[in-house]
Amino acid sequence: MNLEEGFKIERPDLLIPWKIRENQLIVLFKDYPLRHVTSGYFTTSCVSLCGLSHELGFHFHPRDEGVLVELEFFRQAYPDQAASFHEFQMHLEATFGPPSATSSDSDGFPSHFWSVGGTSIRHVVFDRFGPEEHVRIQHA
Repeated sequence: MNLEEGFKIERPDLLIPWKIRENQLIVLFKDYPLRHVTSGYFTTSCVSLCGLSHELGFHFHPRDEGVLVELEFFRQAYPDQAASFHEFQMHLEATFGPPSATSSDSDGFPSHFWSVGGTSIRHVVFDRFGPEEHVRIQHA
């Protein structure tokens, strides 16, 4: 996947370019469900990262009249935090290769980081009212 061009969603089959505006994202998803959560933030259900079903959040900056700068990967529910972490990590490595850096002891889970050109990827768990998994891709 060439992250400089954007992020490839497998189902629906879409390439999401970085720096697009909200109205352009709405046009891309004209035939697919896209939820407008709040100003500067949309979500959808999709498949990406070599076959992983998940929710995907689109963060625009600034929130009003901004451009796409960050993707947030999450699930509707986390019945097994360890299984979720392992599954996301397998799919991240299948897509982007091994992490560029790993640190230990993030609430019992390692923290993984990738740097791909001007794009950073992080997979971490931290305590926010209990353990919370974060998978984020940010484009500079």
